[in-house]
Amino acid sequence: MNEDTIKGRWKQLGGSIRHKWGKLTDNDLTVAEGSAEYLAGKVQERYGIARDEAEKQVREFQQTLRH
Repeated sequence: MNEDTIKGRWKQLGGSIRHKWGKLTDNDLTVAEGSAEYLAGKVQERYGIARDEAEKQVREFQQTLRH
């Protein structure tokens, strides 16, 4: 699923995103508005992990949406 499709389904995906990354706030998701880059930054910040790891987690999450 490409980023445009994710942006279109962003509100529907909020529950799945919160389930995977429970430390993200509703405001984080609102501001992200489907941006994988912003989401990775917030995952990095909230979980104290490296940027590469956060980007990897977001990519893996995006891949699960394709199925």
